[in-house]
Amino acid sequence: MGITSALVLYAVFWFMTFLVVLPIRVKTQGDLGEIVPGTHAGAPEVHGLRRKAWITTAVAFVLWAVACAVILSGWITVRDLDWFDRMS
Repeated sequence: MGITSALVLYAVFWFMTFLVVLPIRVKTQGDLGEIVPGTHAGAPEVHGLRRKAWITTAVAFVLWAVACAVILSGWITVRDLDWFDRMS
């Protein structure tokens, strides 16, 4: 795996993890009862993006390290995923 492939793989893990972490512990305007006129009641009031970004970075790094270990060690190869026997 090259450096570019590793960076792209990390970016994919980071964004997927961020999209999972983003809705956790969000307090909306409707939850707090302070709806600003002209906005939706589901608009976030307290979101904690900085903390979520750091959590995402840590979790994505762990997932990325596991994926890199699997790829570089050869535990799972492309031929293992060839269920239709096209790479004979």
